[in-house]
Order: sequence, then structure tokens, then C-alpha cells
Amino acid sequence: MHSIVIIGSLIGLGFSALYLIETIKGTVQPNKVTWLIWALAPLISAVAAFSSGVTWAALPVLGSGIGPLLIFIASFFNKTSYWEMTRFDLICGGFSIFSLVAWFLSKDANIAIVLSLTSDMLAALPTLIKGWKFPETENGWLYLGSVVSASASFTEINHWTFAEVAFPIYLILIGVVFFVPYSSGVNIN
Repeated sequence: MHSIVIIGSLIGLGFSALYLIETIKGTVQPNKVTWLIWALAPLISAVAAFSSGVTWAALPVLGSGIGPLLIFIASFFNKTSYWEMTRFDLICGGFSIFSLVAWFLSKDANIAIVLSLTSDMLAALPTLIKGWKFPETENGWLYLGSVVSASASFTEINHWTFAEVAFPIYLILIGVVFFVPYSSGVNIN
């Protein structure tokens, strides 16, 4: 049964690799604030889940942090992959980091997961708005990979606790929200 979650995680990382390549080429323009927080929030959530006894089900969450970390790093290597940060981006990033600090101070796994979800959602807003206004700066297929990867978590859930299901459910929902407009080329300008 572990093979399904491993395959799902690898699929998610594979889609991240495609976005990583597009970042290096400059065909997508990741928002650095979003991608940094998208790296930190799931990595923290995965550590919190592992610390509360979750094992294989947290693997896709861990992978959903590794991919964005690599994309964030790659965004510094190609100047055409840069997306200008606005005041809104910085405010979302600030609140996002505040949520992560609040988690650290709480020392509670469930609070960590709620705060990392909050952090991740706040970090997603700038990219979601950018993607709706300028869909050519994004690639929706990455988000489909996230949906597949997070869905694989459900094959490993043993107790259906908040720590086991919260982040995978969120990743599926946010993946769908991002996949639809970016893959259809919707432009709201």
C-alpha cells in the first residue's frame, strides 16, 4: 500500500520538476513570496504531522514543500522568471510568516497544521490573483500534479485525524482552484 503514496508523491514532484524547468527557461514567472511560503508551510506541516505520529500519509505533504523550495531557488537564476512583488504580496507574506512564528511558539501539532494552512493560503493569494490576471505567467499542470499527489495520502490514512487529513484535503482544494484557470487560459483583465 505504501507504493501508492510513493508513486503519488513522485508524480507531484514530477509536475514540480516541469514547473522548475519552465522557471529556469523563463516561461513562467513564480511569485517569490508565494513559492517561499509554499515551501516552508508544507515542510513545517509535514514535520508537525510526523511528530504527531503520522507516517506515510505525510509524504506527499513533504514533497509539496520540496518542489516549491526548488522552484523558489530556481527563480533567482533566470531574470525573466521574476514576477514583481507588490505591497499586497509583502503583506500576505508577512502574515504568512507571522502564522509560522505563531506555530513555533505554540508547540502543538494541530495548531501548527492550522497555522501552516493559514500561512499557505495567504501565500497563495498573490499567485492566484496574478494567475487569473496574467495566466500566461503560470502553468496549471503543476497544480494537477499536486492534486494527484495529495490524493495518494488517503491510501495511507489510518485514523482519519486532523493531523492526517487537513493538509492533503487543502492541497487537493487549492490544486483544483489553481489548475482550472491556469490550464484554461482565463484572463480577467
